[in-house]
Amino acid sequence: MKNFLRRFLMLLVVGLLAVSGCQTIRSGVNAGKVTHITLWHGVNPPPNRDVLQRLVDKFNQTHPDIQVESLYVGQQDQQMPKILAAVVGNAPPDLLWFNPTITGQLVELGALIPIDEMLANSPVKDEIDPALYSSMQYQDKLWSVPFATNNVGIFYRPSLFKAAGITETPRTWEEFRQVAKQLTRDTDGDGRIDQYGMFLPLGKGEFTVFTWLPFMWSSGGKLVSGDVQNAAEVKLQDNQGAIAALQFWRNLIQDGSTLLSSPERGYETDPLLSGQVAMQINGPWNLGQFQATNIDFGVFPLPANQQPSTSIGGENLFFFKTTPERQKAAFKFAEYTMSEEFQTELALEAGYLPINVKSRESAKYQEFVQKLPQVQVFLEQAKHGRSRPIFPGYNRISDSVGRAVEAVLLGQSSPTDALKASQQRLDLIFD
Repeated sequence: MKNFLRRFLMLLVVGLLAVSGCQTIRSGVNAGKVTHITLWHGVNPPPNRDVLQRLVDKFNQTHPDIQVESLYVGQQDQQMPKILAAVVGNAPPDLLWFNPTITGQLVELGALIPIDEMLANSPVKDEIDPALYSSMQYQDKLWSVPFATNNVGIFYRPSLFKAAGITETPRTWEEFRQVAKQLTRDTDGDGRIDQYGMFLPLGKGEFTVFTWLPFMWSSGGKLVSGDVQNAAEVKLQDNQGAIAALQFWRNLIQDGSTLLSSPERGYETDPLLSGQVAMQINGPWNLGQFQATNIDFGVFPLPANQQPSTSIGGENLFFFKTTPERQKAAFKFAEYTMSEEFQTELALEAGYLPINVKSRESAKYQEFVQKLPQVQVFLEQAKHGRSRPIFPGYNRISDSVGRAVEAVLLGQSSPTDALKASQQRLDLIFD
């Protein structure tokens, strides 16, 4: 049996070498004419991937000297091992679509090229939303360009609000808690809850952290002071804003008005679409999907405690060290993704907020906003948004925060104790 497996593996390797050899021969015909580059991404939901592929195809058709291969490599928590393995193995993609929190880690690994000079000479530079430059910068250099931006609000079902006698959307935490209770109902009289007021993400992954952080900020909490870019300076223990935010989510569960997602699947929308829940934290990337279902839906800002807040999200494009020709081609494609045309089409079909100011101001996009007023909620809420830190070690911070959130949601720990345990874990890592 062992000999058979050994022969099988040898045949497989030979076959792969033969295939790659054929590809090398074929590509060699036009090697001097076409630059091939690869884009790794995790665009979701699937219909949005189709939108991206159509836009990539359009670029390839209009740029015969550059051909972009767009590859879906999983959600961001799944991407990290692949990215790090590719960097260590000296086989990275040319472009990576990822949230800016990875910047510090990739810079420390020496995997990226700074793009200050290329961007300075680009006509699209002045069309980028100035608020997004903080997500591009680390240690006084620019390491990425914005691909799309977003923030999170509350998606809800107006018909379920009406059936529960609710006429106004909640603005404060206390109002939100009461509305969630009213929306939790036994609709068929069998003694079991059929409809929950709220849907919360369970798990310690980045989506959970991303949607929880605004509640900490709304309560006056913060991870680090000022512009500090050092993971060792993160303070979770006795962080009163974080304690308040964890307690608020725990209260929603203790009220019996909240359904928890499956582990690490808090971004899924099926419970809201089916009417199993009436409210959910999510972002504009789902607007296209919701429109396609023809169900009633609305969006309102995240409820506030001390002040309004939301998480500024979205992904940037990172440029890996490859060859000068491929780096130049990668930036050419990135310019295309930042253009008014690309950003408008992406926004209209996928729901992302344009990073291009001319796109936002265009008649085509403004007409879209008039027809889909839910977009306006995200556009207006952006002024209260904050970005996650981009220093090295953010993944460790996120994991520790996520563990605290998960422990509190599952009733395994109090907010104070969960944050204390997370701080002790961080102290062991960074001290």
